[in-house]
Formats: sequence, C-alpha cells, structure tokens
Amino acid sequence: MKIILALDFGGTKLAAGTVKVGSREWLRYERRLSPANADAISDIDIMRSLIDSVLDGSKPDAIGVSFGGPVDAATGIVRLSHHVPGWENIPLKQLLEEDYHAPTSVDNDANVAAFGEHRFGAGQGYDSLFYITISTGVGGGWILNNQSWSGASGMAGEIGHIVVDPSGPICLCGKRGCVERFASGPYIAQNARELLEKETQDSPINNRGEILRYLVGNDLNLVTGQVVSAAAGAGDELAQEVMYKAAWALGVGIGNVANLMNPQRFILGGGVTKAGETFWSVVRKVARETALPEVNFEIVRALLGDDAPLWGAVALGLDVVC
Repeated sequence: MKIILALDFGGTKLAAGTVKVGSREWLRYERRLSPANADAISDIDIMRSLIDSVLDGSKPDAIGVSFGGPVDAATGIVRLSHHVPGWENIPLKQLLEEDYHAPTSVDNDANVAAFGEHRFGAGQGYDSLFYITISTGVGGGWILNNQSWSGASGMAGEIGHIVVDPSGPICLCGKRGCVERFASGPYIAQNARELLEKETQDSPINNRGEILRYLVGNDLNLVTGQVVSAAAGAGDELAQEVMYKAAWALGVGIGNVANLMNPQRFILGGGVTKAGETFWSVVRKVARETALPEVNFEIVRALLGDDAPLWGAVALGLDVVC
C-alpha cells in the first residue's frame, strides 16, 4: 500500500493529510491555525507535529506540498511568504526529503489548488482553467492544455496584483489599487475599519456600520473579512460597500484575464468566496462587462473547498510516485 503525504502551508493555517494511492478518502487529516507571531521556524515545527500525527509511524512513498507564496517548483526552494516572515530562500523540498526519506514536490498554493481542482474537482473534463484563491491573499494557478503552467520563472497567475484602480490604496506589493488590495480577507477587514473610523469622525450619529459594530462589540480590532461579510449579509450598508468593492475588483481582474488567455472556466476558492450570492453575482456581472462579448467563460465555485490545495498536493505526490 503506497501512501501520499500531502501538506499545505497557508498564510494563516497549516494542514496535513495522508491518503492511499487510488483512494479519495483521507487516512488521517490534521489542521492547525498559525500563531499570530508565526515565522518560518514555528510553521515548520508545527507542520512536523502534524506530519507525525497523520503518519502515525508509517512512511510516505511521496510528499506533495502546497505553499502560500512564490516557489521555484523546479528546485523546491521557497522564495518568500508575503504573510509569514523568515521564509526567504528556504529549501523546503530538501528539508522534507532529508527528514522523511521520500521524493517531494513543492509548488505555490494557487498552482497546486488548480492541479487539485483539475484532477479531482470542478475542473474535471476541462483542458483550460484558471483557479483563483481569495483568502489571506489573492493568487491564481493555470491549467492549459491539461498541463499546469506557471510561466518562465514560476510567477504566472498573480491576478491579485493586477491593478484595477491606479489611484487606489497602496497594496503590500507597493503598487496602488491591486485586486488583492480590495478583495483579500485582511484588506476587506482593513477597508471596513478605515471606513468605520471615518464615519465616526465625520458623523458620530450615522447608522452606517451599526451592524458591523454590534458584531464586534464596538472593538474594531475584532473586525475580520468574515465578520464584514456577515454584516453585509445582514444588511449593513457600510459592510455592503466594502464587499461590493471587493467583488468589483475581482470581477475586473477576471474579465481582463478572460480577454488575455480565454480559459473555459474560472474556479474560485478561499474563505472570501463564502461571502454569499450577492458577492458572486457582482463578480460574474462585472467580469462579463469587462470581458469582450465574444469571450465565453464560466465562473464557478471550487468543489474541493478549503482542501483544494491539499488535494492538489496529493496530485503532486501521485505524479512523483507513479
């Protein structure tokens, strides 16, 4: 019985699972949130603990790894993480092969999730698709002609850093008005907090944001993307404004990518995609308005949900072992 060890190093969470070759059921599965002050060392230590738990004394025949940041897939070296410090030029493939004595394949989380959805999820039967994850950040992964495509230096798919508003707020990448600056979970929260603070200064008796304030007990430090989404669903006008801008930015990005590459399907995953049908309808409407009328495409939910990167890691492992 051959066993694949699948690992997911996310921006805010870590996950590990084992599966038998040929099975679609986890043998064992563990997930843990990263601590607030996480760095590369703490993430690796936590992942080792998860690995020990899911292996339960067995030895993997191959390891597939999804990493939330730029990766040199040919060498398995992590270039950096935009969200967790200390990951610069870490030879993750080498570390895992030395520790667990199994061939290992490492790639960026969006590329890996695209691979997973193509092999096991909403991309089955399609030869061209673009997977987009909208969570801690916004990234994308390509399947073209049934093959993963990551560009000349592994940087293809960075839809999160397509500029949709050149006069917009500054993104962590240094540019203004990126898709990620409007649509990622942390920036949704930041945008809502900034609007709440401005509303309080400009009009202390204004009811905009009242539901959002209620949900966090008036402690703006507790505002998250998930809370903003919930407030928007409950009718909070300020939260709806923030979520509309997020959906608009994502739709503009998708429409431009559709014009450029013309994939059959856009598959959307990540926590922000749980924002509700209004969010989805705005994304689809704006993408359709941005793309040329002759460019046909579908925008659908990831079938594998939050586990798309982990199942993609399984697919990486299968390609190594088979």
